[in-house]
Amino acid sequence: MPDHVHLLVEVDPQCGTHKLVNAIKGRSSRVLRQKFAGLRSKLSTLWTNSFFVATVGGTPADVVESRKNR
Repeated sequence: MPDHVHLLVEVDPQCGTHKLVNAIKGRSSRVLRQKFAGLRSKLSTLWTNSFFVATVGGTPADVVESRKNR
C-alpha cells in the first residue's frame, strides 16, 4: 500500500506552497474521515506534518508526466 502521494501542480508564487499543501491535506482528511468513519478511531492523524516540494524548472507538465510514467 502506498504511503505517500505525488502531485504535479502549478502554484502562484505569491500564494506559498505550504498553504496549498495544508489546504490539500486538510480537505482530503475531512472528506476521507466523513466517507470512512472508522478512520477517526484508527488514526489520530491522517497526514504527517512534513512534506517535500521540488520544482520542474519550467518544463512543460506533459513532459514531466510522461517521464514519471516510464
